[in-house]
Amino acid sequence: MTVLEQRVFLAPPTTSRRRVLTGLAATAAAGLGMPAFAQGKPIRIGTTFDNSSVEKANGQGLFQGSSAFFNALNKAGGLNGTKVELVMADDTFKPDVAKANALAFEKDSSVLALLHPLGTRQTSEVMDAVPGMAVVGPITGTVALRKKTAPNTFWVRVNYDQEVEKLVTTAAVLGQSRIGLVHSNDPLGQSVLAAFKAALAKAKLEPAVIATTPNTTSMEVGPAAEAIAKAKPQVIIIGLAGTAPVFMKALRDAGGNSSAYGLSITASALAAMGDLARGLGFVIVVPSPYSTKFEIVRRYQADMVANGTKDFSLTSLEGYINAAVLAEGLRRAGGSPTRASVMAGLASIENFDLGGLKINYGRTNREGGHFVDVAVIGSRGQMLS
Repeated sequence: MTVLEQRVFLAPPTTSRRRVLTGLAATAAAGLGMPAFAQGKPIRIGTTFDNSSVEKANGQGLFQGSSAFFNALNKAGGLNGTKVELVMADDTFKPDVAKANALAFEKDSSVLALLHPLGTRQTSEVMDAVPGMAVVGPITGTVALRKKTAPNTFWVRVNYDQEVEKLVTTAAVLGQSRIGLVHSNDPLGQSVLAAFKAALAKAKLEPAVIATTPNTTSMEVGPAAEAIAKAKPQVIIIGLAGTAPVFMKALRDAGGNSSAYGLSITASALAAMGDLARGLGFVIVVPSPYSTKFEIVRRYQADMVANGTKDFSLTSLEGYINAAVLAEGLRRAGGSPTRASVMAGLASIENFDLGGLKINYGRTNREGGHFVDVAVIGSRGQMLS
């Protein structure tokens, strides 16, 4: 496993920033004007995701957001006076490498939990490989994974059934009844397809067209684009992630002028779409990173700026939120957290307000987040929600 360690040992915060994090930082440290770290070893959190392949934009965004959170937390004194260290392993979007990374983290007793694995098959491998470790905020909405008996896995984002239903409902409200779908022919795509059929049945509609690409990473999108252009649906739902820009170009080149709605996994590809993204609607599973009516967004923006960037994104905000959820579980785990106490701490989170977002787990519930909305890319490339 290739591991790039990111140690977040930084200078003291301003009083205002420290107050924002008081609920998570150690009481003693918050009472002082500077971190008062214990002499023991830091709390280490592992994370495996694609940092160099087709989904690297998603992976790097997640890491940027979670790093910003833990940087700010450490500035405020850490957790119970202990520093938090985030350790990243690149899995190149390969499920077997994600599993190997998770097992390597499991062998390191200083790593107490894993944060936001990226991808359906990758998450499946990780959650099965380390049943004794908390896995927080996987980046997939595949329903089948949530039906598995996996008390170690704490979901933060909504599932694909909820995402697809939101898109179908939005289209129907706008009078768009001829709705099509493009999806990858793999576990992710099959989950999206099942959700699409269920949502259409609920709306008493029939699919206008269903087209597939070979798999999540395949650039062979031409046949699917041509099939959709020929069928001429009013709107096409894009169940693709990193390959969405290639598909959109192929669709427009084939003469397809349907409106396009993407799942949340499409958001990371918006920049690569360029002008093709204008007018695109897509699901968001966290608030807009510019929606400062949410306290969590205001905190995120401040911590990202403190971390050296004003490049706000949905992906980095999701990474930030996932880190905040894990930090609350760590706080509840007590002064000497173990892997078991971290899982117990997370399970005890009920009706917890992150700053405009509620997280609600419980003894048996592991689906904690419920936020879902639709945003649109405007004519000037801005996000409208």
